[in-house]
Amino acid sequence: MSPRGRRVLQALLYEGIAVAIVAPTLTWIFGSPPLTAFTLTLATSAVALSWNYLYNAIFERWEERQPARGRSLARRLVHSAGFELGLVVLLVPLIAWWLEVSLWQAFLADLGLMAFFFFYTMVFTWAFDRVFGLPASARA
Repeated sequence: MSPRGRRVLQALLYEGIAVAIVAPTLTWIFGSPPLTAFTLTLATSAVALSWNYLYNAIFERWEERQPARGRSLARRLVHSAGFELGLVVLLVPLIAWWLEVSLWQAFLADLGLMAFFFFYTMVFTWAFDRVFGLPASARA
């Protein structure tokens, strides 16, 4: 699979599974109408999808320049943390606007999602690599 095709497939699968988990969870936790939670989830997913593609391209360029190959637990933790931190910077303003709350309130609301997505990102990426193999940037 080409690097670009791999990134597109990874981003689409990642976001599709995330929407299927997060929209019902937001409906349940916040008691919001399902359509509202689903629409917010789709909006955040669109931002996350774009970030996912860009971040993985940047990460793989960085990874190619590293002397150690493969994806150790430490490298997966760095990957997940970098992805999630970038996503927080992008999504907190959107959530604050959508829910008409302060940036601080939006950040606090996002903490639970950050925790979930930190582990989700690590597990998803590991599973994706197991099914589709490591990208060229991580192969020895």
